[in-house]
This record gives sequence, structure tokens and C-alpha cells, in this order.
Amino acid sequence: MNLSHKKLDIWKNSIDLIDKIYRLTKNFPKEEMFGLTNQLRRASVSITSNIAEGLSRNSANEKSRFLEIARSSLVEVDTQLEISLKLQYCSDNELSDIEPLLNSLFAMITSLNNKIKKKN
Repeated sequence: MNLSHKKLDIWKNSIDLIDKIYRLTKNFPKEEMFGLTNQLRRASVSITSNIAEGLSRNSANEKSRFLEIARSSLVEVDTQLEISLKLQYCSDNELSDIEPLLNSLFAMITSLNNKIKKKN
């Protein structure tokens, strides 16, 4: 489908994050497949899904709510990456290209949500 949200950097960046998370978690211990690996993957997919769903809504309140959920999922990913680091499932070096993307997405989601709230 040729939907407008697919043209937005916020959506494209969230897709990039999914790719990075899947690549990173491919190297996690097999016993984490249904634990931290699954949690990280689901949370990263949730970010993109909620951005897309929110932007498809007509109501500013609904758009805002879905963006808040997306931002919450992003914070969840950040926390799970910290846990992964602590458990030595990954290194600071492996997270070096993910961290700036998380920061950028957090700012983009916050900014877009603030614009939506102002219009309301």
C-alpha cells in the first residue's frame, strides 16, 4: 500500500531500528529466544506499528495516544538494551549505531506529538 506515513522519516527510522534490533538479537543466547530477544523484537515492532496506526487516525487525541504508546515502546527498547548490556549479551560497540537512532526517534516522536496536541 502506498500510504503517507511510509514517506515520513520517523517511520523510516523506526523501520531501521527494527532491522538493527533483529540483527543484534540474532547473536543473543538461544535460551533468550522467548525472553529478552522476543521482548526487544516485539517492542521495536510496536514502535513502528503505533506510529503507523496513530498517523492513520482522524482524531488528534487518537493520534497523540498512539504516538505516546510508540514512545513508551521506545523507552522499553532502551531499557531492554541496558539489560542486554548488563548481562553481556552485547557490547557498547554493538549499541553505538542504535543509541543515536533511539535518541533521534524519541525526539521525533515527541516533536510530532507536541505538534498534534497544539493543533487540538
